[in-house]
Amino acid sequence: MSSTELPPALATTVTPRVGAVRVGDGERLRSVGLPGITLTVRSRPASRKGLPPALYVHGLGGSSQNWSALMPLLDGLVDSEALDLPGFGDSPPPDDGNYSVTAHARAVIRYLDAAERGPVHLFGNSLGGAVTTRVAAVRPDLVRTLTLVSPALPEIRAQRTAWPTALLALPGVAGLFTRLTKDWSAEQRVRGVMALCYGDPGIVTPEGFRHAVEEMERRLALPYFWDAMARSSRGLVNAYTLGGQHGLWRQAERVLAPTLLVYGGRDQLVGYRMAQRAARSFRDSRLLSLPEAGHVAMMEYPETVATAFRELLADAGEQPSPSGAGAEG
Repeated sequence: MSSTELPPALATTVTPRVGAVRVGDGERLRSVGLPGITLTVRSRPASRKGLPPALYVHGLGGSSQNWSALMPLLDGLVDSEALDLPGFGDSPPPDDGNYSVTAHARAVIRYLDAAERGPVHLFGNSLGGAVTTRVAAVRPDLVRTLTLVSPALPEIRAQRTAWPTALLALPGVAGLFTRLTKDWSAEQRVRGVMALCYGDPGIVTPEGFRHAVEEMERRLALPYFWDAMARSSRGLVNAYTLGGQHGLWRQAERVLAPTLLVYGGRDQLVGYRMAQRAARSFRDSRLLSLPEAGHVAMMEYPETVATAFRELLADAGEQPSPSGAGAEG
């Protein structure tokens, strides 16, 4: 089912959402109400009927906007939607305050079940990579292929540059950080985030930087911003400690869908050394290593990621349409 053909159960809960949230050329936003959560979904009109659906899931502190550079490159190939996880982007907090990886995965599953869009080509970055790995493991019927960009899977020795993010999980740290940085401007915060997430922050255009600052100002004004960050960080750390069948690496081994793994050599949050372990763990995987990329390769090198995804589809026997030739990098 395409994003423009919603089942009756969802159609009654869909309303336009624009407001202060940036909407790129050709994009649309809508708000979808589900039990216990409300999700904002960003989509692009399908170029033709019958395209297979794709769903994109962002990382910690991100939003559906993180996929706006990649999605147009896959027009004519998939019917693209990206969601804001509860408490992020333009989605309000979940009613139960649960920001665990399992809760985020449940939100993705609830949306796919309600929208009747599965199976989808599922994309995840960072925290979204952990979430989509769990979705693919527990609901293989919902996933055609899985594309993971710097997935946040457990590391025994995390990089020092990733420690501040993990420290947000500790009770009281988010409040302390808020007080210590109360005089920081949105521009300062954005420069810090970009220095952490990009292999080369210099590739960000002045327009892109301005949009990021505007989005940062909007998020900082939200009363739940730091709570969502802290609780999601705590949820990710807790997921790292789970063993047995609920462990993320064990679940990676259960993923049946053909999987594309994308790792950046300059990633300061997910260790580049984890790429080989991931390639061994996902049974049907191919690895794209980008030595100059940081943590958000789909924003830094969208053409390269798009080309790798097309190759994934070809390897999986799903030949891309000639109309998707714009994805060549």
